[in-house]
Amino acid sequence: MVDVVGALVAAFGVVFVAELGDKTQLLALGFGAQHPLRLVAAGLVLGYGIANLLAVIVGGILGAALPDRPVEIVSGLVFFGFAALALRRAGSGDPTGADTEPTTGDGATPPPVTVRASAPRVVGSIGLAIAVAEMGDKTQISTATLASQSAPVGVWIGATLGAAASGMVGAIAGRSVGHRISTHAVDIASAVLFAAFGLAMLAGWF
Repeated sequence: MVDVVGALVAAFGVVFVAELGDKTQLLALGFGAQHPLRLVAAGLVLGYGIANLLAVIVGGILGAALPDRPVEIVSGLVFFGFAALALRRAGSGDPTGADTEPTTGDGATPPPVTVRASAPRVVGSIGLAIAVAEMGDKTQISTATLASQSAPVGVWIGATLGAAASGMVGAIAGRSVGHRISTHAVDIASAVLFAAFGLAMLAGWF
């Protein structure tokens, strides 16, 4: 039990610091500008949890390396897909966006039927984007290395929480920015960000 807790704490600290300024934190900033923070937090935990589980299994248990170039190509294509979706949303003419909670004329929040319906999609899309972006990233490699040296379960939990906490720093910053600019501008900026990451991954710059 002590080994698990120690591994958790060590992984949390290492990954939290490593994620500061990382591309996934920038993605979290964009998501924070678009979606409620509770959904962003759930998506971050999901995405980082998947990526770190793979790192623990592949690096910690099997002792193998991730196939960098194929992962980069697939990741780049996925990010271009996200960019296309953001552009489609920007050009839809909906000033509020599908994921925004509407209000009634008196300012009260209506029954959250739409929000409940869209929440799984939002969480899933964020989780997918984060998981794809983390493939072959330095923090995933660090997680695999830590898992090979200490309790894999503790490393997985600590790395996931550390990465999600670091991502939420970006998401909160994005939320504060998102309140000051239009949804259309946020969608365009997100599309540019996704496309830039896609191009960088296809070019092998990450």
